[in-house]
Amino acid sequence: MLTPDSHCTGSTQDASAAPLPDGLQNVAQNLQKHGYATLPGIISPEEVRALLQTIEAVETTSSNFRRSQDVFAIRNLLGEIPQLREQLLTPRLREVLAALFPGATPHLTKAIYFDKPAGSNWLVAWHQDVMISVDHRLDLPGYGPWSSKSGEVAVLPPQAILEGIFTLRLHLDDCDETNGALRVVPDSHRHGVIPNEQHPAYTPQAVTCPVPAGGLMLMQPLTLHASNRSTSNRPRRVIHLEFSAAELPAGVQWRERLEVNQLLQRPSC
Repeated sequence: MLTPDSHCTGSTQDASAAPLPDGLQNVAQNLQKHGYATLPGIISPEEVRALLQTIEAVETTSSNFRRSQDVFAIRNLLGEIPQLREQLLTPRLREVLAALFPGATPHLTKAIYFDKPAGSNWLVAWHQDVMISVDHRLDLPGYGPWSSKSGEVAVLPPQAILEGIFTLRLHLDDCDETNGALRVVPDSHRHGVIPNEQHPAYTPQAVTCPVPAGGLMLMQPLTLHASNRSTSNRPRRVIHLEFSAAELPAGVQWRERLEVNQLLQRPSC
């Protein structure tokens, strides 16, 4: 039986998909308490290969595809590749969502694919994920500032909205400090939006979070996090999913919103 790990360690584990542990509720509690957790063995090696085959088979002509020497990214992933919806929302992942949102039905709010190639010199500085993507701009109390880039509208919502989002990063490769594993500051999500100039006061407490292929890195958006440049010849491919049970004010909606039951439906050809 797999053991959920709320504290990041120094190496990945060999963990094929197996029944979720009885301690899944503890993972949810530790995620709430510390702002992050890891959970191995969510999907099997065969399921990992199937996901990668689906991603690699698509044409990359849309503006949501970004490719360079250091990164390949697909935004609005489940809109661009709807075939992934059924592949991703496995019974194990639904169990995780049920533990994170007890008594509520969450919806997907964002999905991104990140491929950090071997030897990538791309790093991500310390930050929090404080902006949400919405369908259009609308003046609302407590919402702002707003931004618009390449036709995508984003806004800083009230803190309660951010606190209700959970990020699930599904790793398709073994990931450690040599190929861009996330570094996080435990408990930093409890401090709200932290100004950039205050980040150095928090980062000495950072830990690195290795995750085996098929495992999850779970995080709250307000958790301060970063990733270093790769120093190995191994890629780091991740499917980044954000879920929430919160409803936005009337007149505005999550840009990529998909209900869980929509994720379970086969896309029409």
